[in-house]
Amino acid sequence: MSNNTKGRLVVVSGPSGVGKGTVLEYVLKRDDFVYSVSATTRKPRDIDEDGVTYFFKQREEFEAMIAGGELIEYAEYNGNYYGTPKFFVEKMLSEGKNVILEIEVKGAMQIKKLVPDAVFVFIAPESRKVLEDRLRGRGTEEESVIANRLAIAEREIKCCLMYDYIVINRQGGAENCAEDIVSAVRAENFRPVNMYGSVEEFFN
Repeated sequence: MSNNTKGRLVVVSGPSGVGKGTVLEYVLKRDDFVYSVSATTRKPRDIDEDGVTYFFKQREEFEAMIAGGELIEYAEYNGNYYGTPKFFVEKMLSEGKNVILEIEVKGAMQIKKLVPDAVFVFIAPESRKVLEDRLRGRGTEEESVIANRLAIAEREIKCCLMYDYIVINRQGGAENCAEDIVSAVRAENFRPVNMYGSVEEFFN
């Protein structure tokens, strides 16, 4: 039997300013893709909804999840824990959904060791200049912050060759970039290791 009925974990990374959010909005319009809901110890805001924006946990609950191996990955940032619960991801995958996990490069490489059959996609800008223009175009950050973001972006982009697929988010092309991600995930289904169940009888 083919494994294609099960969904895939899709790990997406890309530098700040590349437009990940807009691209993923288009991907998530598809019924077979869902966004991974993270757990956190931070306090809910007015716009938050438990189980939709985050799974909100007390610190003791979160640390119990860590101890029990219930998280795919986690990190502590600004005094709060953030992590990806296994139960949500596994439930969605078993229902045939492809689960999008948007995460920075370091976390993605940790997941690659734990979930090697996940699909790793890096969203890159079409050029250094375009990325810089996007960051400056926000008009909300000081020059020192922009310079720091660009330096981080340079380091992150140099890691893109460790991913399975690289897609380019060209200006005005977020929807096309989203289609490229969908195509990459579909392509994974046709690798021999994933299609063996469909032709297994011929090997017996």
